Amino acid sequence: MNSKRGEVHLSKKDEFTTSKHKSKKKFKSSKINSRVNQIYFEKELMQKFNSSFNERKGFLHDETDAQIHSDPFTCCVLPNFIENHEFTEDLQDELLNLDFLEKSNDLYKFHQSQALQNLSNPNITALKNLLYQDFTKWLTSVTNISFTETVDMTCAKYEYTDTLLCHDDELEGRRIAFIYYLVPPWNEEDGGSLDLFDVDDVGQPSTIARSLFPKFNNLVFFEVNPVSFHQVAEVLSKNKCRLSVSGWFHGETLARPPPFVEPRKIRTFHQEVKEEMFYDWINPLYLDLENQTEIMDRFQDDSEIQLEGFLAKDKYQSLCEALSNQKVKWKRIGPANKRQYEIAEQESLPPVVQECLSVMKSEMMFLLLSNFTALKLHALAPDQDSSDDEEDLKEDKQDPDDDTDDDTDADEPEHKEIKAIEEPSSSNGGSNETSQTCNKLGKSQSSMKTQGEASDNKIKDKTPSCHGDVRRWQHGDYTLLHDTDTEGSEFALDAVLYFNCKDWDNEYGGFTSYLAKGEDEELLSVTPKENCLSLVYRDKDTLRFVKHINHKVTEVADGATSFHDIAFVYYE
Repeated sequence: MNSKRGEVHLSKKDEFTTSKHKSKKKFKSSKINSRVNQIYFEKELMQKFNSSFNERKGFLHDETDAQIHSDPFTCCVLPNFIENHEFTEDLQDELLNLDFLEKSNDLYKFHQSQALQNLSNPNITALKNLLYQDFTKWLTSVTNISFTETVDMTCAKYEYTDTLLCHDDELEGRRIAFIYYLVPPWNEEDGGSLDLFDVDDVGQPSTIARSLFPKFNNLVFFEVNPVSFHQVAEVLSKNKCRLSVSGWFHGETLARPPPFVEPRKIRTFHQEVKEEMFYDWINPLYLDLENQTEIMDRFQDDSEIQLEGFLAKDKYQSLCEALSNQKVKWKRIGPANKRQYEIAEQESLPPVVQECLSVMKSEMMFLLLSNFTALKLHALAPDQDSSDDEEDLKEDKQDPDDDTDDDTDADEPEHKEIKAIEEPSSSNGGSNETSQTCNKLGKSQSSMKTQGEASDNKIKDKTPSCHGDVRRWQHGDYTLLHDTDTEGSEFALDAVLYFNCKDWDNEYGGFTSYLAKGEDEELLSVTPKENCLSLVYRDKDTLRFVKHINHKVTEVADGATSFHDIAFVYYE
């Protein structure tokens, strides 16, 4: 997502409240006195900045506290950036009186003004002149970068729970990113820091190496490059507003290395499980053929459906308890520019969770999902192309002038072939009717005994497969859209079961959002719900992300402050 990645927020001298309470101060019409702190133009200091910046060495100027951080990437901090503090206060008031739009997607949530370069407000104009002229010359001397006349500028307000997640700012022409802070007295517990990330061996962000907290009249800048990963940490203060002006100085676009593409996840074919075990797990309502047909009709209309109470109640309760067991070992996965959440280590999972995973990977689950969706996830599932051919054939037979060959193999009515899965007449699956059903499934299983676990490069075309994880979601977790997403390059069925999410509110985040590629409008939002199986079919132009879980979830007195899910993706 390469939208404007402006950061920062603002506040008044002592503290700023939300944007609902704008001041209505009348701005002075007299000549505005504003200029960069002249100490930064001293020749000796500029030479030290130049050498430190270009040699990527740390530097601290004792008199001003100006600093160049070399780790994890070169980042400069200029305190008391503008000399006239009366001007900075007037500028602050003027910015607060702008109209702000709420910006919210996978990457960020904050309020942003329109482009400041298009405005003619007196103090904003003075700031633009200051940056475009004197500071651009200073920046050229310090960085040895030749800049164009293009400078992007916006104002951003970050309030409680607002954030801008990990990204690198890379976009054609951007050379230097800057943030100018106009905030009230700010403390570490207020959040809102500018976090700089280390990178791993393949150039992906790994851990936060440095956090810079906003300070009134400080300007921070850094060179935009393939490893300039950073974020604005979530604002935790309920009565302060993190205000800033941010943007980019543009120059010649540099050659960049190709982006890192993650390997595909290892998939498995469906596996054998005992039929009795399968029927013990699934709510009998969903094993009824008439109900399956109704679900299929709804799914074909909407490409999604939420199946409440999907698992048998006793099994669901056992899973909730098992997933909360302290003995389960969780591993945090990244990288931060793509995702942050935890997955369970397979060997640490209690037996009941292992059994559930076996059910999700079973041949009968593949067949049941075929019944729900009409997707070709099993050999017994009706082939939609064949069904279409059959309809064409019926029309052809009524036309004696058409001599099309009858080579279709879809001779049976659409649902006759998939009656292998029927509702058992007793909960333990021991009736004669159930035994007959199991026998039918046994035949289809024996014909597929050669299928088992396989790596992605061994999966044959048209062979249904899946992969899945047990995940834990809590404050600070999320997933992001990204251009190198191998998961989004294929048609797929998302199947997610939710646990321990009583009364979950979308206000906390944690919901899964689906949208069309290149579009901002949301197609679907799936909220975590107890014992609910979410089925969503994605084509190659459908993207998804899990919204950042914010600090509000930590304030919940009753209900869930985190949740678990078992998330599978199935491929035809």
